Amino acid sequence: MKIFAFAGSNSSTSINKELVKFVLKRFPNEEINLIDLNDYLMPVFSVDLEKKGFPEEAHKFLKNIEESDVIICSLAENNRSYSAAFKNIFDWASRINVKVFQDKPMFLMTTSPGGYGGGNVMAEASKFFPQFGADIKETFSLPKFYENFDLENGIVEPELLSTIESKIENFKDQI
Repeated sequence: MKIFAFAGSNSSTSINKELVKFVLKRFPNEEINLIDLNDYLMPVFSVDLEKKGFPEEAHKFLKNIEESDVIICSLAENNRSYSAAFKNIFDWASRINVKVFQDKPMFLMTTSPGGYGGGNVMAEASKFFPQFGADIKETFSLPKFYENFDLENGIVEPELLSTIESKIENFKDQI
């Protein structure tokens, strides 16, 4: 199985990328393509720029999805929505193929330092991603990242650890 994974953040210290890496360790025998959004920098989407053509990075993002069997991602929440870095990639890619996620099974996650754990962006993505070809099989939000996650050990709060492990197994059962 080929897994396409990313954090919806361009931060070099992304907590969402740490969550993705934690989950990917539960897929030790799978082929993993974990990307960094910084490798997909493009001009801010506009219809004027679109008329001049699409950035190669947008095609590359879509090709990664096409070549995968499943998607595992964790979205950063900026001002109650997607990060600008992810939104720009998404905007360009959706103009090439409105079914950005190409009907691939998805494990959708969020985390944040606050107690809501990225719940706003989770609600937004859960509602809109299926309209763009995401087959969301499982979701998970990790609240209070710095209290509940250790960079060496992963999720340290027992109930949250049990929850994500159950969701990972459920995801595996559905794919």
